[in-house]
Amino acid sequence: MADQHQDEFAPTQTPGYKPGEKKTLEEYQNLDAQDESLAKWKESLGIKGDAATGPADDPRRVVIENIALEVAGRPDVVVDLSTKEAANEARKNPFTIKEGVEYRMKVKFRVQHEVVSGLRYLQLVKRKGITVDKTEEMIGSYGPSPDAYEKKFQPEEAPSGLWLRGHYEAKSKFVDDDGVTHIQWDWSFDITKDW
Repeated sequence: MADQHQDEFAPTQTPGYKPGEKKTLEEYQNLDAQDESLAKWKESLGIKGDAATGPADDPRRVVIENIALEVAGRPDVVVDLSTKEAANEARKNPFTIKEGVEYRMKVKFRVQHEVVSGLRYLQLVKRKGITVDKTEEMIGSYGPSPDAYEKKFQPEEAPSGLWLRGHYEAKSKFVDDDGVTHIQWDWSFDITKDW
């Protein structure tokens, strides 16, 4: 049963797609230094001669600072994910979503030490033990930077109707093309008639 859950929570694979060979930040910096189009691509990833590599005492390549639920006209519901302890608190503090409301998720994160390729967000939502939704959102490839990146996901609409109101359990993670899971956590929310 656990294997079925793991398969259900795995990222989708595109047939024939093979991630590029993993390179160090220094290898990217020296890669075809005279190629103008490659130089522009490296710059879009934030790879420069003086690229920030992050604090030596923090080995994480991707630091997810927070994920938030954005609804027009309301303050964002922000979930702190900057540490393991903060991520563990997410399950203890379910939040409420009004049925039928349009919302979008957004994530704030930093990349340090190395380039991360094909960063994706995966989410599995269950109600009463039955999977009701699986989301996979491509975040992209990024180079190390002292500044945080922010990515907004596609807008979605919360379920509505008497039978869809109630408590939902979710599991989320951020994973990259190398198969590295940067963070995984459990959380929950309630769909209600009103805020």
